[in-house]
Amino acid sequence: MRGLAAAALIAVLAVVAVVALGSGGGSPKGASHGASVKSAGADASGSGSGGTAGQAGRRGAGTANGAGSADSNGGSGTILAATGRPSSAGTAGTATGPLGRESVPILMYHVINPPPAGAKFPGLYVSPEEFSAQMHALAGAGFHAVTMDQMRANWTRGTALPAGKPIVLSFDNGYQSQYTQALPVLRRLGWVGVENMQLTGLPPSQGGLSQTQIRGLVAAGWELDTQGISHADLIALGPAALHEQVAVARVQVQRRYHVPVNWFCYPSGHYNPTVINAIKAAGYVGSTTVVPGWASPSDDPYRLPRLRVLGGTSPESLLAGLAAIRSNPSPPASYGGSE
Repeated sequence: MRGLAAAALIAVLAVVAVVALGSGGGSPKGASHGASVKSAGADASGSGSGGTAGQAGRRGAGTANGAGSADSNGGSGTILAATGRPSSAGTAGTATGPLGRESVPILMYHVINPPPAGAKFPGLYVSPEEFSAQMHALAGAGFHAVTMDQMRANWTRGTALPAGKPIVLSFDNGYQSQYTQALPVLRRLGWVGVENMQLTGLPPSQGGLSQTQIRGLVAAGWELDTQGISHADLIALGPAALHEQVAVARVQVQRRYHVPVNWFCYPSGHYNPTVINAIKAAGYVGSTTVVPGWASPSDDPYRLPRLRVLGGTSPESLLAGLAAIRSNPSPPASYGGSE
């Protein structure tokens, strides 16, 4: 009897041991899995925090599998706004498919108002009525406005774009009418724009955007990029002045508005290899020119073409002009000055 009882006790203990081992609790594998989950959660919750806006802007938007690797060229990652919440500007979504191959037209606008008497460059003034008609014509032709960051995310990570043919609507210098006239039209279409602002030289009293209006554009989903501090001719500058117009301008916009500022817009379209190198060193992922054409995934991202829209352009002329420049050659290595 004692032998039977001992055998039974041994059998029970063996069963208990097997159950305990099978549960995984306290096993090295289970502990490792729990630690990896905790680590991933800490990385996600801490992304973009604990540093300046410039540091956050240099964080990449992640790889296609969501691993969140750094992008050495600035990426299009989420930037934490002053509230501690991610800003909608600069976020380009997650990768959902193959890399985009579609060329994208980038339009260039300045003042969305009729030209006043004696305007120095009357062609840069597009009336609100013209602008609205052009936007509705683009929508009727199947276009849908996206940001530069969204376009790049589609090309480099396969991030899905809104339905329709992508087009970028860029607005140079920071004129107040871009907020008062262009924003309402785009908002009704569910579209966004790209503001290429300059930091000085265009105060509100002379038709420039106020800081409140710039924040309003960002809140509406617009992308905020820059032309530098004072719309200087970059190819005529020495190294220190060039650094200020390019790198210092980016940091100032990042800190003031809590956005990535991934793209530079060449003032008057002037650039050369020295300027391009300064743009790269400042962490921009690319830049736009004034040379007409469609931007392509195979283009040099620091020499992307755009089409300037002038006053008096009918919707039909705009669509015809877009079709006519689609096969234009890429912008040259240098533009402006004696280059």
